[in-house]
Amino acid sequence: MPANRFNGYKDYGVGIGLRVPHYRHILEKKPVVDWFEIISENYMVDAGRPLTVLDSILDQYRVVQHGVSMYFGSAEPLSREHLRRLKALVRRTNTPWLSDHLCWGSVDGTYTHELLPMPYTFEAARVTAEKIRQAQDFLEIPIAVENVSSYAEFHVSQMTEWQFLNEVVEQADCGILLDVNNIYVSSQNHGFDPHVYVNSVPAERVAQIHIAGHSKFERYILDTHDHPVLDPVWDLYARAIERCGPTATLLEWDDSIPSFDEVHAEALKANRYLRPEINLPDLAVTA
Repeated sequence: MPANRFNGYKDYGVGIGLRVPHYRHILEKKPVVDWFEIISENYMVDAGRPLTVLDSILDQYRVVQHGVSMYFGSAEPLSREHLRRLKALVRRTNTPWLSDHLCWGSVDGTYTHELLPMPYTFEAARVTAEKIRQAQDFLEIPIAVENVSSYAEFHVSQMTEWQFLNEVVEQADCGILLDVNNIYVSSQNHGFDPHVYVNSVPAERVAQIHIAGHSKFERYILDTHDHPVLDPVWDLYARAIERCGPTATLLEWDDSIPSFDEVHAEALKANRYLRPEINLPDLAVTA
């Protein structure tokens, strides 16, 4: 079920994030890339270099938007100005779906710029789902919500994280951006089986998948996006593809960013699972 109503019936293959250090290489070398994911907030401006570069990318590549500040789980209403700017960008990019995080991050108009974990309660699920529905109705495009990595839990929670995710997406009738690295990070920090999480999500709602690298410390694991994907994450990804079928996959590499070719080569390892008939070599990094 790679193409469904939550990803605009698009089977995009493997993409990478569009990052400033790679602008020149992409524009000059025009590498073959299935698609780029852009951070919406970086391009919600009226003019300037970001939009000039984006327009050049759009002339040659498919683009999908990914947001970091909708904060569906925050208590205050969605910003109408943010939605208006976001819709203008949606029309510019023709993105087939839009993603953002299942989290909160603002209080009374003050933004933390953090993706903070939710209390997994039925009331929080109801409020969050209502805001996702409002955003979908305004933007007139499918929304996929991403599970975040977390380092703290709320004692008031009434269900597991995956049960909460399922509750939200069913009530909102939206898609899922399944981040298997975030699942693994949170599972190690909170002591649950990550395979139970992957096996519990509604596969028919998975619009996109994220993979990334993380860093191990003595008492916790941090979602750093600064090196290749590790073996346990590839294992979870393999299971996700077994359940969901070939699904648009994005490698996140956001810190200590190496050359474009290195990032792209790491992303293309996903084809071992998306297109196993090619018999690609096993290049996974040992944890």
